[in-house]
Amino acid sequence: MIIKVLRQQGYQLKHLLKAMPMAKSTYYFELTKVDLVDKRNTELKDEIQKIFTEHKGRYGVRRVYQELLNRGFVVNHKRVQRLMHSMGLAGKRPKEKYHSYKGKVGKVAENIVNRDFSTTAPLQKW
Repeated sequence: MIIKVLRQQGYQLKHLLKAMPMAKSTYYFELTKVDLVDKRNTELKDEIQKIFTEHKGRYGVRRVYQELLNRGFVVNHKRVQRLMHSMGLAGKRPKEKYHSYKGKVGKVAENIVNRDFSTTAPLQKW
């Protein structure tokens, strides 16, 4: 890639290949090589995008992964996660749960008895 950019700037190929110890055949091989993983990822990205839009952006990684399995794709969930992250897709997250606890509410009665429940007559401590 560096050689390709420098060639566009006007440098001669033989000098660039000499500076970076690389054979001329290797350079041309790398230029014409098709990235198979990228090709498979583009098909998978298209399918992930379809699933995500069909379900109105509600599906996250787990559900998209399961849907891909249902549609016959053999793929790892980590790959789906990586592709969805690179595409900027994220499912809707559940809302925060409601908590009714508001802390201390009302008055706390004074501790008159001080845990001394001994009496001389019945119903005295009430």
